[in-house]
Amino acid sequence: MARPGLPPDSADGAQSVRRALAVLRLVATGQDRGVRLTDVARMCGLPLPTVHRLLKVLMEETAVEQDASTRRYRIGHEITLLGLARPAGLALRTVAEPALTALAAEVGDTVFLSVRHGSDSVCIGRFLGSHTIQVLSIDVGARRPLGASVSGVALLTGVEAAEAAAVTQGNAVRLQVLGRSVRQVLSAVAAAQRLGHAYAPVGVMPGTSAVAVPIRDAGGRVVGAISIATLAERLGRDRLRTVVAAMQSHVDRITARLMDIDRSRAGAHPAKKGRIGEEALKKAGPPKRA
Repeated sequence: MARPGLPPDSADGAQSVRRALAVLRLVATGQDRGVRLTDVARMCGLPLPTVHRLLKVLMEETAVEQDASTRRYRIGHEITLLGLARPAGLALRTVAEPALTALAAEVGDTVFLSVRHGSDSVCIGRFLGSHTIQVLSIDVGARRPLGASVSGVALLTGVEAAEAAAVTQGNAVRLQVLGRSVRQVLSAVAAAQRLGHAYAPVGVMPGTSAVAVPIRDAGGRVVGAISIATLAERLGRDRLRTVVAAMQSHVDRITARLMDIDRSRAGAHPAKKGRIGEEALKKAGPPKRA
């Protein structure tokens, strides 16, 4: 049975495109390490032969490549080159960069910036701190099902309960692969909504902990999340409060910047006053490389 969100078997061209994109997104989760064919098929809920045919076509178009030694699939050069055609597509990074650079310097630990894309959390920025040991738990471009990490939990705090449940249920198989259940994720989201932050005493890497805070625009909509990963001993109860306070302070700076952009945009286009979203963010210009 197909995973929720994927169309049933059909010769329809649009459905084939949707399936190919679903496969591409799953391949992207493997980053440089790549993903096995069986894992892609399991996570997307399509028959193994169907996934294999899709991957074969994607390889012919250089959208996917296969490691000759491991047989794992990873994103190909065509996708990388296509992304260069839209350098201003991640403008939130430009808005947030000064605050997150300052935050990393203040706390000394690595700060990550993530956004929601469909059912996934995608890391679009990483800012190093000054502490001797930096926890580089994920790379820029890392894609995970929402709820698999503190960033994904923080992003889910901004949606209605019914939507959060539907998205998490749709990610159930992928979450299971990562050792998470739907119940665990929804419980973490509820706790994060109460506390204002998501906390994981056991992070992605052994011996680490992580915490995340949502970024909201002037209208209160969650547009991203910042997270900090560090050694578990550096994120105990007392320091956790200090770190969260620092994160919230810098998030407030980002929100204020978004408000400035919105006011500027509203002044130039009075009829659109109060409309806050990606169009406002795009006015910030293209992102800089880390």
